[in-house]
Amino acid sequence: MNSSKGELEYCAVRAWSDGRMVFIELTDGRQIGFPAERFKLLRNASDEALKKVCLRLDGTALRWDDLDEDITVRGIVEGHFQLPLQLAAA
Repeated sequence: MNSSKGELEYCAVRAWSDGRMVFIELTDGRQIGFPAERFKLLRNASDEALKKVCLRLDGTALRWDDLDEDITVRGIVEGHFQLPLQLAAA
């Protein structure tokens, strides 16, 4: 995939979930995780459904076929989420 001038291309080599967290490993070795609750369709998904994440588009997108959900790796890296982070009560 080509990027327009000045845009970085982020690619994942692996994606997985552990409980309510979704993780990606980027080509540069970084691992990034985010709570499933940050996305509307993922917040109501079961832990089993979250585990069915796979990489698409040469590692630039995450896909959950059963949930009909796609999320870009770039959006995750840049912190673009649909829902605010719910902080635990103190």
